[in-house]
Amino acid sequence: MNTVLEIKNLVKFYPNVEAVNGVSFAIEKGTCFGLLGPNGAGKTTTIEVIEGIIPRTSGDILYKGKKRDARFREEVGIQFQNTELPAFLTVKETLETFRNLYGRKSNLNELIETCYLQDLLKQDNRKISGGQKQRLLLAMALANDPELIFLDEPTTGLDPQSRRHLWDIVHHIKSRKKTVVLTTHYMEEAQVLCDTIAIMDYGKIIASGPPEKLLEEQCSAIAVGLNEHIDEKILGMIPGSWVMTKTGVEIYPEDLNDCIKKLIDMNIDLSTLTIRPQNLEDLFLKLTGKRLRA
Repeated sequence: MNTVLEIKNLVKFYPNVEAVNGVSFAIEKGTCFGLLGPNGAGKTTTIEVIEGIIPRTSGDILYKGKKRDARFREEVGIQFQNTELPAFLTVKETLETFRNLYGRKSNLNELIETCYLQDLLKQDNRKISGGQKQRLLLAMALANDPELIFLDEPTTGLDPQSRRHLWDIVHHIKSRKKTVVLTTHYMEEAQVLCDTIAIMDYGKIIASGPPEKLLEEQCSAIAVGLNEHIDEKILGMIPGSWVMTKTGVEIYPEDLNDCIKKLIDMNIDLSTLTIRPQNLEDLFLKLTGKRLRA
């Protein structure tokens, strides 16, 4: 596979803030790369530096093995986290306007079909729903038939059906051998769409790889209901990490059998115990001690 985008030791400092501190990764053609992390982790800053919206402090950004130039700007599509649509234009007029900004253009009919906009073409931008707006914004990002598409939290605030529509569009984009860079707070979304993920916190990447590989390396999670006999002293005796929940405690042990044996030896009531596979949110919690959506 060919490397489309390579980031080497990217740094972006503001006064008193290390927003991005030594981030490196590479993305292969035709894949979806997910950048995950809580608010303030540095995801959006990383993406905006790569896109050229804000300058980097240091580091290298290579597109198809070369420094970014006019070709990069022509072949990249961007869906920003927040974008105001042109007032008084219809959905179709908006698409036509954005297509005409580029020398290289997507086929208008294919664009409309891909983003499920057939029934919205005569609608005023001010009268479309949140999910419809996101589909239009994605169509605008695809107006120049880009090779590399940046999607910054495209499904935040959407209902489940609208979110699934966006997922279908991303799958279609990947099927055409396009490359996608996605930031998201939704762990299910990352597992469904991404070939590779990188988890960020405090401006650094703290784990990266295919989602299934990262999760294979993790043990199961143990949930125990409210129990007056479980306290921090007892939990501290179990190798791994844990978090208190509204209904009890979740334990992420290094060894499942050893954890259960220790709880039994300490006469902990396990009548409410449940065991489940860990997910990406569990992994982040284990690495950082906080929830991904914090």
